[in-house]
Amino acid sequence: MADIHVEEFYKDAAIALVQLYGAFPRRINLFVEDIAGPDEPDEFGLHSKRHMACFGALLWLAEEGLLRYVDTIRQEALDQAVLTRDAFIRLSAPAPETLTREFGIPEETAAGNLPPSVQEDLSTHIHLILRALRGGNSARISQIMQATFFADRGNY
Repeated sequence: MADIHVEEFYKDAAIALVQLYGAFPRRINLFVEDIAGPDEPDEFGLHSKRHMACFGALLWLAEEGLLRYVDTIRQEALDQAVLTRDAFIRLSAPAPETLTREFGIPEETAAGNLPPSVQEDLSTHIHLILRALRGGNSARISQIMQATFFADRGNY
């Protein structure tokens, strides 16, 4: 079992990537509160550890080349954020078959009831991330995000 802060990192990264993918190619402001939930700074104006961990996850995504942004809005948001080319391609790419079998297309629709183009779309990394977030299972989110982060970039 992963540490809770690592599971929160994967969930924060997943939510951020989904938001950016949904807006692509538009630039958007990516607010920490929209990802990690509301936060009340303490009497000194400092944010909670949870808020700062989410903000750190957003900065890490940028440092690792998955998103770009123009500036930060204090420690509350990334201004004018957008997916990088590599992130867009990675999220749009089909996930490994073992992962899609385990977490992807529901059995009732996988039995050849859908056109191949729809089945292909349902097997992408972004679709698996969306399904995992809807399901709310931290272990599943972590597994799918690991597969997305470690996907072989040579296949794109």
